[in-house]
Amino acid sequence: MLKAIQFLGSSSGFVAYRWNWIPHSTSCFISVSNPLSYSTSTKGPTRKLLLSSFSSRKATSLRPIRAQSTRSESKMDGTSSSSATVHSAANARKINFCQWCGGATKHEIPDGEEKTRAICTICGKIAYQNPKMVVGCLIEHDNKILLCKRNIQPSYGLWTLPAGYLEIGESAAEGAIRETWEEARAEVEVVSPFAQLDIPLIGQTYIIFIAKLKKPHFSPGPESLECRLFSLDDIPFDSLAFSSMFVTLNLYIEDVKGGSLKFHYGTINKRPGTSPSDIHAYTLDYHLQS
Repeated sequence: MLKAIQFLGSSSGFVAYRWNWIPHSTSCFISVSNPLSYSTSTKGPTRKLLLSSFSSRKATSLRPIRAQSTRSESKMDGTSSSSATVHSAANARKINFCQWCGGATKHEIPDGEEKTRAICTICGKIAYQNPKMVVGCLIEHDNKILLCKRNIQPSYGLWTLPAGYLEIGESAAEGAIRETWEEARAEVEVVSPFAQLDIPLIGQTYIIFIAKLKKPHFSPGPESLECRLFSLDDIPFDSLAFSSMFVTLNLYIEDVKGGSLKFHYGTINKRPGTSPSDIHAYTLDYHLQS
């Protein structure tokens, strides 16, 4: 069964809407739960879930409802190696020179396509830009979670799960294991996928795996100032590096409180014009869980 939960948020709390998809059925059911109260303290979010029986009704369609934080995602490791500028309106870099021959580019819609592309005026090749995949591990050990304090920009000195860009030639799980070793010097075993979070504005997709330590040893790698195990009540939500980490850890805590871990998919839509350091300036849309 595929369950889609989409939240409508405000400064006073969340309202959760649950869509239960029935396989081989032409209809779906929407049920509404009581509000989920949300507040921030020095130890992180405090939640109080008011549980009640769900009321349901038939529905022929699902209208998108957003989970909105009351307060943009920075790139994992600064700017791209390409000499290009970011144009947020198009959610893509403006490429001025051809990566093959170095010729100047023009920006037009190629025949048979719908988007403006950078086309070389000399060799005629078209530059296509594709999203980057970020992979990482949410490591469970003794009912605690392993976090790393960043030793690099952006978000220097803030906490994150060990994660980074996937390399050519490796699977998502292999990349997550490698990043965990590089940042936390920890040998881990991937247990299951936990979340896929798309961030269209910056062209990133996060894949986060649940993992466990093979050995109870870890230490900071070159990109980390410190590595530490946190109990769920002590996770430093006020000092997290990225909104993707904020969303992932909140989903994990809710699953733990609910008694079982699920797989989550969602789209983090950043609010254009907000500070990159403001990890709360987002909406979580189209949240699916199974």
